[in-house]
Amino acid sequence: QLQASGGGLVQPGGSLRLSCAASGFTLEYYYAIGWFRQAPGKEREWVSCISSSGASTYYADSVKGRFTISRDNAKNTVYLQMNSLKPEDTAVHYCAADYSAECSRTDFIYDYWGQGTLVTVSR
Repeated sequence: QLQASGGGLVQPGGSLRLSCAASGFTLEYYYAIGWFRQAPGKEREWVSCISSSGASTYYADSVKGRFTISRDNAKNTVYLQMNSLKPEDTAVHYCAADYSAECSRTDFIYDYWGQGTLVTVSR
């Protein structure tokens, strides 16, 4: 299973680091990881993803330059560092694992999902 954590309340311009920890299976070499988010009243949207090797990373235009995805294979964990947060980043953030070398922006491709962690950006 996947466990997403690290959400919380932060002021605009602040930072948070989300974690996605896997248990029961090994992420390294086998699973690409994606981050998605869903704001109230909106559809789920893709945010970022990282290939199974970690060599390739991709970002939605809305977060490019502010978010960084990375993986720590020793900890079987993927991170999403979020800087310069904006109120429009407020959403439940989900991580997902796809048994594939390359990552996808399509949510139905993913095999496992974390439970979501809420990020609220507000004064």
